[in-house]
Amino acid sequence: MLPLVDSKRAGTLGSSCGVPRVHSAAPSREEGASRDIWRIKVWAGVMTTPAGSGRGFGSVSWWGLSPALDLQAERDATVFGLPTTMVPQPAFILPGPPVDPDSQADTVHSTPELDVLLLGSVDGRHLLRTLSRAKLWPRRRFNFFVLENNLEAVARHMLIFSLALEDPEKMGLQERSETFLEVWGNALLRPPVAAFVRAQADLLAHLVPEPDRLEEQLPWLSLRALKFRERDALEAVFRFWAGGEKGPEAFPMSRLWDSRLRHYLGSRYDARHGVSDWDLRMKLHDRGAQVIHTQEFRRWRDTGVAFELRDSSAYHVPNRTLASGRLLSYRGERVAARGYWGDIATGPFVAFGIEADDESLLRTSNGQPVKTAGEITQHNVTELLREVAAWGRARASRGDPEEQQRSEASPEPGTPAPTPESFTVHFLPLNSAETLHHKSCYNGRFQLLYVACGVVHLLSPELGACVAPGGNLIVELARYLVDVRQEQLQGFNTQVGERAQAAGFAPQTGARPSETFARFCKSQDSALGSTDPAVEPRTPSLDVLAQPLEASSPAPEGLTQPLEGGTPHWEPCQLPSESPGSLSEVLAQPQGALALSNCESHSNTGV
Repeated sequence: MLPLVDSKRAGTLGSSCGVPRVHSAAPSREEGASRDIWRIKVWAGVMTTPAGSGRGFGSVSWWGLSPALDLQAERDATVFGLPTTMVPQPAFILPGPPVDPDSQADTVHSTPELDVLLLGSVDGRHLLRTLSRAKLWPRRRFNFFVLENNLEAVARHMLIFSLALEDPEKMGLQERSETFLEVWGNALLRPPVAAFVRAQADLLAHLVPEPDRLEEQLPWLSLRALKFRERDALEAVFRFWAGGEKGPEAFPMSRLWDSRLRHYLGSRYDARHGVSDWDLRMKLHDRGAQVIHTQEFRRWRDTGVAFELRDSSAYHVPNRTLASGRLLSYRGERVAARGYWGDIATGPFVAFGIEADDESLLRTSNGQPVKTAGEITQHNVTELLREVAAWGRARASRGDPEEQQRSEASPEPGTPAPTPESFTVHFLPLNSAETLHHKSCYNGRFQLLYVACGVVHLLSPELGACVAPGGNLIVELARYLVDVRQEQLQGFNTQVGERAQAAGFAPQTGARPSETFARFCKSQDSALGSTDPAVEPRTPSLDVLAQPLEASSPAPEGLTQPLEGGTPHWEPCQLPSESPGSLSEVLAQPQGALALSNCESHSNTGV
């Protein structure tokens, strides 16, 4: 049993190089030996103004801040000169990309391939939408290379994809879509959904250390690029999700959410409903998200429950997939603490809830949207999972000759029958963004590069060298970050253009104007090192968004929970200095600052 730490004696929040070491000193009776779980209580007023912290996007991102994209449409729109909403003619076939010499794929097949590199995409929405719309395009094999900032995000990718590809006979479409929404965007779960997460996490925890079983049961997944210590840490994440640490106090989500909200709002906490209404109407609505309803946004701001598909009393189990770790300094020691460090400002409504293929969902009556963002999200996710289920059925029918014959005998008109080997999701090491171009199998390989707004600082000539000549670059803009002012958005957009130009890209000709994404195309003659010195990226100064919450100020009271046991967790991040940085640096930190420092090794974990 560990003591309850008094706020006057607690150390400040820090992040230094090295492996998180769990505090294991035995407490005295005077320090509270009767308490079961200790908490770190730190004074939260150091960097907090009366208006709050102004950093509601957090330091870890769990959902996207832009609508889901069909990556194949983005690529082919450039090649064929078509708008991304147009259905192409099936006669066009693109040549395949360079072949990875380490890949086990058949190099003789004639099916062209599409290689995509995604940095900070977080929730797999772009991958799922690409697969769901694959029947509209010429048949391809997809190779998705995903680079995230933390292993919890990798674990959520795996959980979401395993749910999306679940056998329809085991879980119906409605149940699958509701489970998807709750796991993906709710801080609290219903008991049946929490039971599914525990069971699936236990299965994944057993598969991660056994490559043969993993390849057999999840042929779409490749963890071969991850380091051994990252696989061990990934297994530890699944063990925690599976209930390795019992009891609600292992991750008291409601208390953590409220503590985070109090720190974010400051003296405005008592008027939080008015603040949420202002942020919604004056910011999100003005930026194109008019379908988000006041009641659903207010409910999410208060409780973290974005999608209330049942009675509100049914949601009371903490969603452990939203847990992540931070390094704290406690009595001169580095302590690993677990808490919620994600978004509490924008919400998970943007990814699937503000756009729809069915325009009737977006119609208005008397100037008000007929459908809410939650209803649109549920419809879009249900249709997406309906289409993606074809990939899962192909996998399930592989061992059933009769089922395979039925699938081949009655394909949908104009739809190429998917196979289990038609796509692979490759997860790359956490700190590999700046070194990918050193490997010949990645140099000039990718036909499309996607960069989230939080990792724009990684866009460099070195990363551009991984994109094939004529390839595409899509950069997510900060349009839906409510804490970013309009002039800051304009400065960020300018900086994105400068960084893209320095990396060898030019604005995509004929691209439709967008305030959500910036689209570029790599010139045929661009090469590594051909950066124009006159186009060095400038950094617009900031006053409000200088650093993420944990980088500059201690954690608010009750915001953290200790990690129990010596489980390896994550690679430490290099946090920014105390001085205000650029908007790119600010937006980089919510994604966890992928640029990791060279830290000392630990004898037990090898980090």
